[in-house]
Amino acid sequence: MPNILVTGADGQLGSEIKSLVDSKNFYFANRKIVDIQNQKALKDFLHDNKIEVIVNCAAYTAVDKAEVEQSLANEINHVAVKNLSVISKERNIKLIHISTDYVYEGTNYKPYKEDDITNPQGVYGKTKLDGERAMLKIAPANSIIIRTSWLYSSYGSNFVKTMLKLGQEKDELGVIYDQIGSPTYAKDLAKTILEIVPKIKNSTPKIYHYSNEGVLSWYDFAKEIMRLAKLSCKINPIETYEYPTPAKRPYYSVLNKSKIKKDFGIRVPYWKDSLFDCIDKIMSDGL
Repeated sequence: MPNILVTGADGQLGSEIKSLVDSKNFYFANRKIVDIQNQKALKDFLHDNKIEVIVNCAAYTAVDKAEVEQSLANEINHVAVKNLSVISKERNIKLIHISTDYVYEGTNYKPYKEDDITNPQGVYGKTKLDGERAMLKIAPANSIIIRTSWLYSSYGSNFVKTMLKLGQEKDELGVIYDQIGSPTYAKDLAKTILEIVPKIKNSTPKIYHYSNEGVLSWYDFAKEIMRLAKLSCKINPIETYEYPTPAKRPYYSVLNKSKIKKDFGIRVPYWKDSLFDCIDKIMSDGL
């Protein structure tokens, strides 16, 4: 088993990976343990711990705040990825970097493939795309980018946990029905990452898509959350303009997952099955 560094260890995906492994070969780091924006600190950590694989889950994900905190979003989503890529190439470290559906314009009519044209509509998406481009330009071997969408987990803050909390407090809620995509249970993505790490063998970085199977709106998602949690809160469909946000959201961000399934032989769970598992865990642990 190689020594593996997981950055962004306190986030949803990092926490899910930590919950799945029981190995001294894994190093889970937040910014206090190693600042990936600091090249020297990063190099020292990688050297001292003989790291052979990096799974970069660290990201600035506050989509609306990114419109104001542009420099910070760029440092984490772009500059830090550039640092990781340079060092990975220098030391022949395998790098798995997590990106987002926000790199697309969100106006497609069929699921986005990895080579479709990117056109992010906000600072968050632009900085994530800049991170991807830096990694592709530096081109560390045995490395991949995984774009995902609508991430949720029993850990951290996310749409599922917000809906469960509001569903217990309110009689009804308005949820957007004209934004379409696919949710991703972070535990499923974590399992996939752990499964494919030993299989990654490529001379230059490749891009892959991963989300759960199925297509739905945020409204559909909220309705299913209430049903599974047996909450009586009524969900009303609203349009995007009725819930204005500083950052523009993609109207359509369904990802085509054929490439990752073909190259690594993985099975992708259906979104309702994964949501059931996640809610069951949240209820067991206590919201």
